[in-house]
Parts: sequence; structure tokens; C-alpha cells
Amino acid sequence: MKITVLTVGKVKEKFYRQAIEEFEKRLSRYCKLEIIEVQDEKTPDRASEIEERQIKEKEGQRLLKYIKDDAWVCALAIEGKMLDSVELSQKMEQMGINGISHMVFVIGGSLGLSEEVLRRADFKLSFSKMTFPHQLMRVILLEQIYRAYRIMQGEPYHK
Repeated sequence: MKITVLTVGKVKEKFYRQAIEEFEKRLSRYCKLEIIEVQDEKTPDRASEIEERQIKEKEGQRLLKYIKDDAWVCALAIEGKMLDSVELSQKMEQMGINGISHMVFVIGGSLGLSEEVLRRADFKLSFSKMTFPHQLMRVILLEQIYRAYRIMQGEPYHK
């Protein structure tokens, strides 16, 4: 299985990069992982709704360039469905059984994802009703993908 984490913005903080590198190393046993970063747009202070929509659309167009037609796309969105770790593992396993060989997890920028990206998504996943910085969300997502593979393999994991 190929897993792509497609995300807006770069990770600047060293401690986030170290955590991401650790999960990249751990996941290499289970899947082919690729992380693609697209440039984020600067959001002016007190941006209008129109400006925010335009920013999300620009970031969305950058993201959509990397999504192939045959990929199964999971958008991380507050309004998505919440799953526990076992349910995520089951969903990922089912995708493999159904012949899906490429899963793309999309993390938006500070304003979230454009409507076009959300429409392209096959599934919308929410980790919480809270908002997280995209850098931290990348770490959390990678940890949950790693946990999902451990569960699929019947390997121990912390509950």
C-alpha cells in the first residue's frame, strides 16, 4: 500500500520534524509513505470571508495537482466522521481488500480545506472538534496510521 500525506505548509519546528521522521521510519515496515508539502498562502489579519475562501481555493488547487484519479482520498476536516483507532485500522484494511493501492490523507492549512478538495475526498475524517496546528496534526496522523498497521498485523499497541 502506498500512503501519501498531502499537506499545506512546511514543518519548521525541529521537535515536530523529529517525530515525523520517527514515524516515517516505523511505517517503512508496513507501507510506502510519501509526504508532499504544498506552499501555504499568507492570511492577512482580519481577512474577510472572501479573502479566506480565495486563500483556501489557491491552496486547494495546489493540493489537487497531486491527487491522482485512482487514489482513495481522506480529507482531515472538523466536520468529518470521528473514528477510534480500531475503526481507522479496519477502514484502511478494507480499502486494501477492495483493491485500493494508494491512500491520500489531506491536511489543510490554517483555514482548512477548500470545498473542491472536500468534494474530491472519498472520506472525511475528524480527529476532534478542536483545531490543531497542521504541523502537530501531521504527527498525530502518522502516529494513527502506524497504530492502524500495528492493529492490522495483530501486533501490540498502547490502548
